[in-house]
Amino acid sequence: MTTPGAIPQAPARLQEWLARGAQGDMDWMAQTQDRRADPLVLWDEVRSIIVLGVNYGPLGDALATLGDPSAGNISVYARHRDYHDVIKGKLKMLASWLIAQAGEGDVKVFVDTAPVMEKPLAQAAGLGWQGRHTNLVSRDFGSWLFLATIFTTLDFEADAPDVDHCGSCRACLDACPTNAFPAPYQLDARRCISYLTIEHKGHIAPEFRAPMGNRIYGCDDCLAACPWNKFAQDAREAKLIARADLEAPRLAELIQLDDAGFRVLFSGSPVKRIGHGRFLRNLLIAIGNSCDAALLPLVVERLDHESPLVRAMAVWAAARLCDGAAFDALAQAHESRETDLDVRAEWARGRGEISA
Repeated sequence: MTTPGAIPQAPARLQEWLARGAQGDMDWMAQTQDRRADPLVLWDEVRSIIVLGVNYGPLGDALATLGDPSAGNISVYARHRDYHDVIKGKLKMLASWLIAQAGEGDVKVFVDTAPVMEKPLAQAAGLGWQGRHTNLVSRDFGSWLFLATIFTTLDFEADAPDVDHCGSCRACLDACPTNAFPAPYQLDARRCISYLTIEHKGHIAPEFRAPMGNRIYGCDDCLAACPWNKFAQDAREAKLIARADLEAPRLAELIQLDDAGFRVLFSGSPVKRIGHGRFLRNLLIAIGNSCDAALLPLVVERLDHESPLVRAMAVWAAARLCDGAAFDALAQAHESRETDLDVRAEWARGRGEISA
């Protein structure tokens, strides 16, 4: 439990970035800065904020699939139902009970769907603290917590805030495959694999493709590295426990899904929201990193895909799986009719890398 005034100001680095002006996929951060920094701007009647954590700890090693290049690694939180749907219903029931018990008042519930700074609020409410990887860390659940809030007009006594227990530990910072932490407690989202595979709508820069490995949706490396996870507990909510078919799905099977098949497989999953095109983009990067030439025919089939986003990564993957002669043959068959400048640039980059 905390109060609206307990939320700290946005970190200096975030404020500087917002002042420069967000671009592209992150425009919403600048547009909602005022509401994120002050809950009273979001709802001027709020008097207390109840912050709740829902455990989604994995049953086994969260990073086990990273050692299997023939499989795609999906972030732990996305291996079953969309947590928004699971938690929102429970939150509404709790909020309704709260008002019924009080006999008055009003509530609003949020599950990562509004400009609410859940992590600073959670620290202010005593659930844990924002670790060096910028995510909430709990002494009881480690890094594996979904956060939700109930804003209410009722007055409650605030809980004592938690304090930082990271000390000088660098485990999360050093675990990042793309060096997305310029300093402790600072995240450059533009380098973060979770951002790149989920939120980023365009081409993924070449410098990030190899470090992505087989991560096709999200990344858990900094979360899994936290030593406080020794106290983590397995998720108990059945709808948050990983589906067997999403723990280590085969790249060869995923790449053959058409749009309808993609929607069926990921029905009810957060993966569905990135759409088939971006999913194929991520898959082709994973296939390029697999070093499995047996997957090349499936890559070649995507060289004529309707989306330039997919065609570009098919070219990149082909360059990783082909020798020079085979790649030149593919270029002769496909490059001459390519009209997209980004895809043509991938053909040129592929020839340069193979000949280097």
